[in-house]
Amino acid sequence: MSWIVLLISGALEAVWAGALNASENFTRKRPTILFALAMVASMAGLAYATVELPIGTAYAVWVGVGASLTVAWSMVRGMEKASAARIILLLVLIGCVAGLKAVS
Repeated sequence: MSWIVLLISGALEAVWAGALNASENFTRKRPTILFALAMVASMAGLAYATVELPIGTAYAVWVGVGASLTVAWSMVRGMEKASAARIILLLVLIGCVAGLKAVS
């Protein structure tokens, strides 16, 4: 269960990162509220997962999932350039996250 919560929390990290960008320096109400809610839920999920998982592994997976989803979403939306090198590096990052799960 901790792994599932951790993956969801990592996805919520990507949500709050996107909402932070959309909030335009906290001047837009809805993205600011989404940012706050997603951030609290993401941190709470990370805290829950660390009860059973080592903090180093949990944090690395949380950041890896959040970062890879944030970059992938930005590329899909055209906010960042998609290139073969970026896609390969994202796949390597995802592979590293899966590897941490495999050895835990």
